[in-house]
This record gives sequence, structure tokens and C-alpha cells, in this order.
Amino acid sequence: MSDVLAFAGVSVVRGDATLLSEIDWEVEEGQRWVVLGPNGAGKTTLLQLAAGRMHPTTGVAGVLGEVLGAVDVFELRPRIGLASAALAERIPPRERVIDVVMTASYGVVGRWHESYEDMDAGRADELLDALGAGHLRERTYGTLSEGERKRVQIARALMSDPELMLLDEPAAGLDLAGREDLVARLGRIAEDLEAPALVLVTHHVEEIPPHFTDVLLIRDGAVVAQGPIEITLTEENLSATFGLDLILEQHGRRWTARARTSDG
Repeated sequence: MSDVLAFAGVSVVRGDATLLSEIDWEVEEGQRWVVLGPNGAGKTTLLQLAAGRMHPTTGVAGVLGEVLGAVDVFELRPRIGLASAALAERIPPRERVIDVVMTASYGVVGRWHESYEDMDAGRADELLDALGAGHLRERTYGTLSEGERKRVQIARALMSDPELMLLDEPAAGLDLAGREDLVARLGRIAEDLEAPALVLVTHHVEEIPPHFTDVLLIRDGAVVAQGPIEITLTEENLSATFGLDLILEQHGRRWTARARTSDG
């Protein structure tokens, strides 16, 4: 296997604030990583680096065999599928769902004068169907529920057959039914051996899909622990990450966490 991401001593500093501090992290082909941490831990900053949308202040950030700062990021970005709130805000509300997905082929948001072939539409339809959103094809993006938008965003992220797929809090804002539906669908993607390397950012262990292989826990921009999820996602590591004494329970391929109280 080869490295999809290779960060060595990566730090990001903005003014007097250190957003990331000396991050060492490697993601290999076929791995499915979850990045866990509280608000303000640096998770989104880490994902922006992985997406080639930010450069480190110090250290070396390798993405898909290239080094940020020594590569044209506009050639790198089409190789990366990204679903994030920042990207979602740029999608025109009046854009048809099928076009929201197809425009990822050109790495643009909002259809303009570019032309698409039947195979592009067919690919977009396949992805929408796989995510339970095929019936939304002709709807406009602005009319969708939050759960529907999340599924469309993930279909879009997969449209260009990326080598790396990044998901920034994909279940944020969803109700229980919407979250569980999305987590199950992401689990099926993670199980697919043909799927790209995956990195999912969240601050809830309940949102970790089945078949994810590794976990990176960060707090205050620094790594608390990282490695295979079965041995790294522990009560001790999770409590240190969130600064709270937590009880962690595993149920099959899923996890739950809650604060430890005096009555247990």
C-alpha cells in the first residue's frame, strides 16, 4: 500500500493561534479513518490540509504523492472528493440535484456552459440511487431537507472517482432517523474494497460508520492517540480527548459514549 496522506511535523499557525501542532499522520490506500475531537480541536483545519485547500505553516504535508507547496493544487483537487458545510454553502439553491452531482466532474460548483455526456448523467444517477436519493434527481437543491442534501453532497464527492474522500461532519444537523440512514450508507461505502481511502471528521462516536479501520483523536490541535480503531478508541483516550470522564461502549460495529456519573 502507498500513502494517500503523509503529514510530518505539520503545524498551522494563524496570528497568535496555533490551530495544529506538530501533526504526524499517515493514511494508506484502503484505510477508513475517523478524526475525533471536541469543537475547536483542529479537525476541520486538518481536513482543509488534506483537501489541498490550505498549506501548513511548518512541516511537510503529502497528499496523493504530492507535497503541498510544490504542486499545483488545482490539478490535485479533482483527485479528492470533499463533502463539507463550506462547500455546501456554495451550491446554488436553484441548481438541479443531477447537476449538483455532475458538476463535480469539472471541479466546479454551479452549472455554467460546460457540456456533459450521457455517461456523466448515468454515473450521477448511479451514485444518487446508491445513496437513496435517485428520486430527487430533478428537484432543486434549495428544496431538499438537510438529510437529502447530505446524501447529494456525498454523491457529488464520489462523482469524479476520487482517490481520497473527505467528509466533514456529514451527520451534523440530522435527526436520529436521518443520522442512522446516512451512517448505514457510509458503512456500505466503507465496506466496498473499490471505494477510495476515506477520512471522516466528527465529534460523536455514535456517528462512526461500520467498517472504519482507524481513528485519530485530537485536542487543542495536537494528537492524543491514533491507530487501529479497535485498540485506539478506548475510554482513556476518549476521555483525554474531550476532557471528561467518559464511559465508552461498543455495540457490534457501533459505539456510544456518555459521561461517568456518581451512580454509574
